[in-house]
Amino acid sequence: MIIKYLIQKEFIQIRRNSFLPRFIIMYPVLMMCVMPWVMNMEVRHIRVDVIDNDRSTLGRQLIQSVAASQYFVLNAQRSTYKEAIADVERSNADIIMNIPQHYERDVKKGISPKILLSANAANPIKGGMGTNYLTQVVAMNKTQTATLQTSPVQALYLFNKHLNYKVFMIPALMGILLLLICGFLPALNIVSEKEVGTIEQINATPVSKWTFIFSKLIPYWLIAIVVMTLCFVLAWILYGISCKGSLWLIYLNALLLSLCFSGLGLIISNYSDTLQQAVFVMWFLVMCMILLSGLFTPVRSMPHWAQMSTIINPMHYFIDAIRTVFVRGGNAGSIWRELTVLSTMAMILDVWAVQSYRKNK
Repeated sequence: MIIKYLIQKEFIQIRRNSFLPRFIIMYPVLMMCVMPWVMNMEVRHIRVDVIDNDRSTLGRQLIQSVAASQYFVLNAQRSTYKEAIADVERSNADIIMNIPQHYERDVKKGISPKILLSANAANPIKGGMGTNYLTQVVAMNKTQTATLQTSPVQALYLFNKHLNYKVFMIPALMGILLLLICGFLPALNIVSEKEVGTIEQINATPVSKWTFIFSKLIPYWLIAIVVMTLCFVLAWILYGISCKGSLWLIYLNALLLSLCFSGLGLIISNYSDTLQQAVFVMWFLVMCMILLSGLFTPVRSMPHWAQMSTIINPMHYFIDAIRTVFVRGGNAGSIWRELTVLSTMAMILDVWAVQSYRKNK
């Protein structure tokens, strides 16, 4: 079996590299220890300036509610709007809460006083979510003071009861992991062999294109599966997060995505003459696929033309499928569409990769 010795050669080559083995070990550890904390869309520690024109008991209660919230940091109480806006201009405050005169009197009379919230919207997410949070705090303050009322709306959170953002992000991080290991590394491996000239020695042998290509890909598929398993173990140990559905479906999904990225990486390496070309093209495609996959923002929030581009993005189908199984506990019937599309894409890309490889130029 020629392929057995070629695979053995690849593993020896990886082991002799002074950087790759360390990278393969440190990569999942850093991915699980750092990224779930950093890749968080929750907005906290919003600094608030308060202008209290009422100086009443109810006004002080409102200020204490803001200070006690986990989302806000009470920066300062200012006497005038001009002083507060100066804090915003110096980036010392994000939101100004202006409590009007007769605030307490109007609330007790049943009149709805207008509290002005001025937010720094240079960062629209922070500004928008900060004002929404603060509006809820003000509404709760009024409700507690006027009459004891219960809200007519009751929220029930399904699949992620504590709204833990790590549950949402950890399965998606697997897509980035597979992209780098199964897409980047094989592509760079082949292009670097082109530059060094060792690939010419393989081309001079009777090894077929299919055997050569698979011998290049199989080691990285195995490494990706091991690294992915390590990530799941770390997610369970560090955060207590585990898969709700079948792990076999997760691995099947990951295998299909690995085939897609491996094929894409090989296509790029086949058409690249230098390492710089391969890295540049691969990095461009990686950024497009990650940002258009729905990993960070919902696809339905994107413009229509951007939504259409996700049709040919394998990362989009992988993230949909893995979140369905990992977070919601879905079965094969829930992700049959994603598996079918990924299988088709993998077949097209891998056949293209093998056909585009030329043993003799």
